[in-house]
Amino acid sequence: MRIEKILKLTPEIPLSKQIILNISFTQNLISERLTEVLKPYDISIEQFNVLRILRGQKGKPINMGAIQERMLAKTSNTTRLIDKLLLKKMVTRNVCKNNRRKIEVSITDEGLQILEKVDKLVENIEENLTSNFTADEQKELILLLEKFRKSM
Repeated sequence: MRIEKILKLTPEIPLSKQIILNISFTQNLISERLTEVLKPYDISIEQFNVLRILRGQKGKPINMGAIQERMLAKTSNTTRLIDKLLLKKMVTRNVCKNNRRKIEVSITDEGLQILEKVDKLVENIEENLTSNFTADEQKELILLLEKFRKSM
């Protein structure tokens, strides 16, 4: 369905506005679906993102700045996210041995277990949301979105 109809807009809006509205609206739909799947496990999309970053470290700790750099949402408050994951015993936080001003974070077994439970659910959503596209269309969409980001 066209974005103008969904949002009940006048049909004469510029293409640039249609693009931005479509991307924003689609991002919100994706977030809603992911939030719905993660809610029973008491983690947010941002916390899920942190856990995946930590799992990617393969047992090695990572500092808070490096986590922030890898976050999908750069505006996320990494310290607050780590604090919440600490309370849930999904991560550990320690002072770096080489630089006492740095804090290093690692994923715990509990964090890995949660990821194991939700990975397939998230993967199913991702596959479902992209199922209307052929493989070539998916590749083209990726290229177009990468091109879009170059202008930022």
